[in-house]
Amino acid sequence: MLTETPGRDEKVRVRFAPSPTGPLHIGGLRTALYNYLFARKNNGTFILRMEDTDQSRYMKGAEKYISNALQWVGLTPDEGPGFGGEYGPYRQSERLDLYRSFASRLLQTGNAYYAFDTVEELELMRSREYDKGIRAPKYDTSTRLHMKNSLTLTDSQTKEWIATGIPYTIRLLIPQGQVIRFIDRVRGEVSFSSDDLDDKVLLKADGFPTYHLANIVDDHLMKVTHVIRGEEWLSSTGHHIFMYDSFGWKLPSFAHLPLILRPNGKGKLSKRDAAVFGIPVLPLAWDSAEGSFEGFKEGGFLPEALLNFLAFLGWNPGTEKEFFSVPELIEAFSIDQISKSGARFDFDKAKWYNNRYLNDCELDRLTEELKIFVIQKGYNWDFEYVKSVVGLLRERAFSIVDLLERGYYFFEKVTGYDEDIISKKWNPVSKENYRKVVDEIRQVEIFRKDTLHKTVSGFIDSGGLRFADYLPLLRIALTGSGQGPDLFKIMEILGKGEVMDRLVKTIPIFERMVA
Repeated sequence: MLTETPGRDEKVRVRFAPSPTGPLHIGGLRTALYNYLFARKNNGTFILRMEDTDQSRYMKGAEKYISNALQWVGLTPDEGPGFGGEYGPYRQSERLDLYRSFASRLLQTGNAYYAFDTVEELELMRSREYDKGIRAPKYDTSTRLHMKNSLTLTDSQTKEWIATGIPYTIRLLIPQGQVIRFIDRVRGEVSFSSDDLDDKVLLKADGFPTYHLANIVDDHLMKVTHVIRGEEWLSSTGHHIFMYDSFGWKLPSFAHLPLILRPNGKGKLSKRDAAVFGIPVLPLAWDSAEGSFEGFKEGGFLPEALLNFLAFLGWNPGTEKEFFSVPELIEAFSIDQISKSGARFDFDKAKWYNNRYLNDCELDRLTEELKIFVIQKGYNWDFEYVKSVVGLLRERAFSIVDLLERGYYFFEKVTGYDEDIISKKWNPVSKENYRKVVDEIRQVEIFRKDTLHKTVSGFIDSGGLRFADYLPLLRIALTGSGQGPDLFKIMEILGKGEVMDRLVKTIPIFERMVA
């Protein structure tokens, strides 16, 4: 039993099928990205499907979050909830009758059976198996004939129990002694012994299907040609292939993606790691009873930088090139270049990508991106003023938020000054020359970078002084720090009134600091 790659004339259709049980994790976003790139590369269709059959874990607002996250990064589905499409509905909770009918078909062909076991009886079975030394008890060929199901009951008993309303599930009947093989586009040939597989529940007692039934029914009916998903589903693929075979359906092509690992390389990255490592692991912010999580968007990342970073978490084009636009990613992407091994989530690399994109971004757009952060801080919004700040600071910034943190002095008064530099540079001689250079700056009429530089340089040179003794003091007076971008450009942006106010104000402050 081996998969076949869809024929050349078969239109590529892929799906991203998250469960709305919480926010979209960054690993899920990477899965969506790879599906999107593959669809676009092959002129195919990218489907969004909400697998919302786990009602106990369903979380209000999660579906909208997932959709918003995809649209923020530009991975807009061709079909899905809110996007249309001829194979809907695209929420599994709206397709329950379909799953029941296909579960009934498996019952009729002898590939599934009714099970009436209670939770207590299932626990008792596991306990008995543990006592036998079996560390991973399963409901399978070795235990099913000791349980309450339609294989151990007569037909009349089974019908009677169903008629009287005794809760039941429908389980897949896995045969003994079979080997299930398929070709995974990432991992090569994979095989399972049916003796190692359990009888998965297909239809739960509440009438809702499990993932195992619903996903293959939907993939078949939605004509999905390639299933590109996380490696956590690899172990279930044997069950899925058995069901495809039971229905007599053609298999899609499978590709199971490697894990995204924690920054230390130890274990799978999870939502909890946001607090542990102080990093975002979600595309957008999320607030719930279990806590608040910052997203990459709120952290000041550009969506194209995030996508470029994610693309390389498990995929490599085979060249030295590291920066790709989305069209370039589409052109270069190939499933065959996806790695089998996990990829470490290196947040410093993500910031490195974002710095590059901030510098390449069109300045007007980047200024607008900063607007919401400026307003949140309570700063006055003036497009041209903020644009000049962005143009000056973005070379060293790693995020949009970083622009504001580095350039806070453009929007509020400086309250702290670098005491170490002041203690070294401020003395009676420098104080007197500082007053003089402040007076020189006051006389400048065209308050621009070039004229300011010429004025201060002329004073320094004519007095036989050193730039290293006075520019740090001027910089600290204006910004609080001895480091930063071009001092005279800072002066130009702040404007003459604000510059003179800060320079004059700091003379007695510096005096007190070294007294």
